[in-house]
Amino acid sequence: MADKVDRPSTDDSIFIEGIEIPAALGVTAEERALGRPVRIDLEVGYPLAISGESDRVEDTIDYGAIFEVTEEVVRGQEHHLVEALGTRIIEALFARFEITWVTIHVRKPNPLSGTLDYTGVRMTRARKP
Repeated sequence: MADKVDRPSTDDSIFIEGIEIPAALGVTAEERALGRPVRIDLEVGYPLAISGESDRVEDTIDYGAIFEVTEEVVRGQEHHLVEALGTRIIEALFARFEITWVTIHVRKPNPLSGTLDYTGVRMTRARKP
């Protein structure tokens, strides 16, 4: 079992829910070739006190920039597992922004025949010192 990441209760965060991007995702080449959309929810730890006071986008992280990084990763290569896709997005967000932690949900809609809406993963990672 993975170690639980402690998120301080006083930490602020920015979230984006319901991102939908076509992805070359799946164990088989046939599945990856379909380019079916994945649904992604993101929450990133970032202090919001300054931007809350200044009311200036320059003092925070623009939601559009978070989306762009996510889209670049999803569309940029093939992914066999949702775990790998989630990890790649997390790594890209840490590389681009001074965030303290990330929680991501990656869902594959209708992955199996039957009455199943989604399968997916939820991952939380803290910035390494």
